[in-house]
Formats: sequence, C-alpha cells, structure tokens
Amino acid sequence: MGGKVRMGLWRHMFPLPGALFEMGVEKGRKKIIPELASMTKGHQVVHHFIVRQLPSHGIPMVPAFVAEAVDLPLGQVAAILQELEEHMTVLFRNDEGAVVWAYPVTVEEMPHSLTFSSGQKIYAA
Repeated sequence: MGGKVRMGLWRHMFPLPGALFEMGVEKGRKKIIPELASMTKGHQVVHHFIVRQLPSHGIPMVPAFVAEAVDLPLGQVAAILQELEEHMTVLFRNDEGAVVWAYPVTVEEMPHSLTFSSGQKIYAA
C-alpha cells in the first residue's frame, strides 16, 4: 500500500500504521462480501438505480418513484428497500420511508461532498 494513512480525531490527524489500516479493510471486506452475495437481481437493480439517480434527483427518493422507474411492483420495491436498509450497509431511509442515502451518496448534508464530471454535486455517505 503506497502513501500515508491518517486517522482524524476531532481537530487532529494521527498517522495510522499501514498494517492496522489493512486489518480494518479486511474486516470490512469480510462483512460486506456475504451481504452483497445475498442481494438478488431485484436488490441490485433497485440499489444501482438509486445510486445512479440520487445525485440528479437531489431529494429523498420515495418507493413509488423507484418502483415506477425500475418497472417493479411497489410491494416488491418496498420489501427490497426494507431488506437493504436492515443491513445498514447499502441504504438508509428517513421517517417517511424515502431513501436519503445509498452508499456511497446521500442527499443529506455531510462533511464530504462529491462533484461529478457532469457538474452534479452530492454529499458522500
């Protein structure tokens, strides 16, 4: 691994040993691989649509909008969103059930923002 890894704590940045960083990456990989493997084609279609469209949509995405866009029944999309949210790795919905973030993007204000080559801007989840 090239470069230096730093960890931020409040207003300070501390060097992080590469081996410790690699352990964290491996731990994350071991967690996410089974979750991704459990995603059906429907899960993938819904998640990928939301990730691609959230930056241009710019506001939380309601299930009915997603269902119409991906041409799946609303009940199926609602169940998929529930399952994806239960893992808290892939997406999160607000109290009204609309998707506010789908990794790696969010419409909620965060410290980190992204600007795409198209000029679209969104926050990083």
